[in-house]
Amino acid sequence: MPFVRAPFGRRSLLWILGSSLLCILLAVVVTQAVVGEESKGGGDGTGSGSGGGKGSAGSAPTAAQPLEGKAGVSARRPLQKEPGLYPRAIRLQHSGDANGRILTSNVTFRGKDGVGVIHESSDNGKTFREVGSVADPAGAGGKGLCCTTLYELPQQIGDMPAGTLLWADSPGQTEKPRKMSIRVFKSTDHGRSWSPLSIAATAGNEGGLWEPEFSIDAQGNLVCHYSDETDPKHSQKLMAVRTSDGKNWKGRHATVESSQEPDRPGMAVVRKVPDGTYVMVYEICTPGGKYACVVHTRTSKDGWEWGKPSDLGTRPETADGHYFAHAPTLAWAPESGNPQGKLLLIGQVMRDRYGKPSLGGERTLWTNSKGGEGAWQSKRAPVAVNSGKEDSCANYSSALLPTADGRNVLEIATDNVDGRCRPFYAQGPA
Repeated sequence: MPFVRAPFGRRSLLWILGSSLLCILLAVVVTQAVVGEESKGGGDGTGSGSGGGKGSAGSAPTAAQPLEGKAGVSARRPLQKEPGLYPRAIRLQHSGDANGRILTSNVTFRGKDGVGVIHESSDNGKTFREVGSVADPAGAGGKGLCCTTLYELPQQIGDMPAGTLLWADSPGQTEKPRKMSIRVFKSTDHGRSWSPLSIAATAGNEGGLWEPEFSIDAQGNLVCHYSDETDPKHSQKLMAVRTSDGKNWKGRHATVESSQEPDRPGMAVVRKVPDGTYVMVYEICTPGGKYACVVHTRTSKDGWEWGKPSDLGTRPETADGHYFAHAPTLAWAPESGNPQGKLLLIGQVMRDRYGKPSLGGERTLWTNSKGGEGAWQSKRAPVAVNSGKEDSCANYSSALLPTADGRNVLEIATDNVDGRCRPFYAQGPA
C-alpha cells in the first residue's frame, strides 16, 4: 500500500496516515454507498470527475499520446450494481469443459462484511453474471477486507488438481489489536463455492500484510508474493513464501527490500514469459519527490530468487520519458511473429520526464515486445476512467486480460461515480 504503517512510523502526521487508514477509507466508501442507482446493461455510469492527475503546485498537466477516437474500443459497462474495488480477471485454461470462461473477482462490502464477489463471462467478456462469493470470517463484522487475488492452478499442487481456483485476501486491518494475515481459499467448481485452504502469512505485530499474488516457480511450487509492514527496519517490503501442497508454507524471504527505511515496495504482480523468465512489476512509494510511488520491474530465472533485495529494479519508460506511478498490473499476450509475445502494463497515473501528470494517463496502456527491455509503447486503455484523482479508487490496480490470440485485451478498472467506487469493464486492441 502506498503509505507508511501507523504503529511504527516515525515521520510526520501525513505519513502516519498509513495502509490501515487507506483500507479503512476504502471500506467506508464502499459500505456507505447507495446500491442500484444505475440500470443494467450498457450504461457507462459516468459521474463528475476531473481529468488528469494531481501534480505539484503550479504545474500543468502535459499532453501524452492522443487517446480519443481510436477504433475497436468498446464502451465501458458496469461490472455490478454494487460498489467494488481491486478487480482481478482470469481465463480458465485448465478446467476441462469450462475452459475459455472468464472469471473476475473484486471486493465489496455487504453490511459490515467484506466479501469477494466472483463474476463469470461465457461470451469472451461481453457480459458478466455473479456466480459466487467468498466470505472470509476474518473480514466480517467490520474487521476490514482488502486486496484480494484470483488464480487458477496450472498444475497439481498437493491434492489439488490443475484447474482448482485460489482466492486470497488481506483481512483484519480495522481490528484492535490488529493482527493481519494472508488467507487462502479454494474452489473446485469454477468459483461457485469456496472453502478455507491455508494461511500463507500471519503478522507478528500490528503491521499490515497486503496484496497477495500467486505464481508457480520453476520447481513447481506455489508461490505467494505479498507486501509486509511488520519489520520495524522497513516501512514496507515485498516478501515471497512457497508451498508444495497448498497448506504448509516455507522459505519466507524478502524479494524487494530498500536500504532506505521509508521506502515502500508493494503491490507485486508476476507473469512468466515463454523463455521461462519471470517478470515482476511493483510500485515503490517514498516520502515524496518526482518518483514517489513510481512503477518498477525486475526479473527472475526461476520465479523464487529475484537477486539482491536491495536492488530496486528498473523503471519502465516510454521513448519520451513518460512513466507510470501507483498500483501497477501486468499481463502477457501472444504476438504474431514474436515467440516471446508481449507484455501489457498499466498504472494508476502517468507522468512525464519532469514528474508532471500527463493528460489521459489514467486511460493509457503500455506494451513491450522485448520482455520488458527498452522503451514501452503507449496506447489507449479500454476503460475510459473519468476521474484522474490519485486516490484508492480511480484506475487503482486495474485488471488486464488479453484474448487468447493476443489481439485484444479486457480491462476491469474502478472509477469514482457520484461518490462511489465502481468497477467497469471494456475491451480494446492490445
